[in-house]
Order: sequence, then C-alpha cells, then structure tokens
Amino acid sequence: MNAPDSAGLTFDDRGLIVAIAQDLTTGAVLMVAYMDREALARTVETGEAHFWSRTRQAVWHKGATSGNVLHVEEIQTDCDADALLLSVHPSGPACHTGQRACFAAPVTILDQLDATLRERQTQRPPGSYSATLFDGGRAAILRKVGEEAVEVLLAGAQESDEALTNEVADLWFHTAVLLRERGLSLASVLDVMAQRRRGAAPH
Repeated sequence: MNAPDSAGLTFDDRGLIVAIAQDLTTGAVLMVAYMDREALARTVETGEAHFWSRTRQAVWHKGATSGNVLHVEEIQTDCDADALLLSVHPSGPACHTGQRACFAAPVTILDQLDATLRERQTQRPPGSYSATLFDGGRAAILRKVGEEAVEVLLAGAQESDEALTNEVADLWFHTAVLLRERGLSLASVLDVMAQRRRGAAPH
C-alpha cells in the first residue's frame, strides 16, 4: 500500500489528522473521520481502515462489528500534510445509518437492483421472480443466463435497436442474480472494470 510516513504529517494539538475515505471505483466521498498515529499504523499494517473515535477516545476498526470494512488501497496526503485521502473498496455501507455514504448521493439503478436482489435472496417473498430464480439454485440461474445470452446474439444480428436493448437488460439482470447467488455484488464487477481502466494503455 502506498502511504505517507507519519513523521512527515501534521497532526493537530489532539494528535489527530482528518481522514477522508473515497470509493476507489466511483470516486464518491464515503465518510470523513480522524486518525491518530496508531490508527494510521494499523490501517497500513492490516489494509483495513482504522480511525480514532472522539466519542470512545479509542482507535476503532471500521466495520469490525458490522462487517462493513473499508479495504484501503492507497493513502495520500494533501499539500499541507494535514489531511489524508484514503482510496478504498467498501465491503458494505460506509455510514452507520446504513447508507452507502455519509454524504447525500444519487442512488443508481444498479445500487437499487443490488439491494433488491439482496433482499429477495434473504426473504424469498412469494410471487417474486427473483426469489423463484434463487429457489431454483445456481444451475437454474446459469441456464437463464445462457438463454438470455443467446437472445442477445439473435437480437444483435437481426432485430431492432429496441429489441436489442431489452435483451441486454434481461441479460444484465440475470447475471446480477448469478453474482448475488455467488455472494458477489455488482460493485465487484465495477471494481474490476475500474482496475482495468487504470491499468489500460492510453488510446
């Protein structure tokens, strides 16, 4: 992990420094907290964000109880060395309210789909198509993904633009169900795409 040496940082008179967590994939600011030297050291050592709780007056491991840890890829400092920017991959909501971030941000259709599928997988409400897919198991979901992929090929070859976009939407939906059945989220795919983009040569 790329991280600044704490010796070169400017901590305030309480021994704290502002730490901003930013989603590495989307660029969204997730939360603002504080670190002391110990929290910074633990973050670098473990690769998971640790902060200083001004309420508890102690270092706390973000997500240790909820499981919503922040996996830290890089830590940068600002020009005055008195604030830190953590580039993270969140494993769940970053805010204690259950929201993705502590700042108001537009919820995308993919966020909504992911949340709905998570709920359907857990609760299996009667009459839900998604729940029926989960009930059928992985083999049934894989068959549906295969069927939808074929329909995309056929629509792309000989049908209208509207038909093609509808079939692609169906394929995306069923692949999202497959990801959820495997314990993955759509965000994990976006992470891969972002990593590829960062590593791609300029065109």
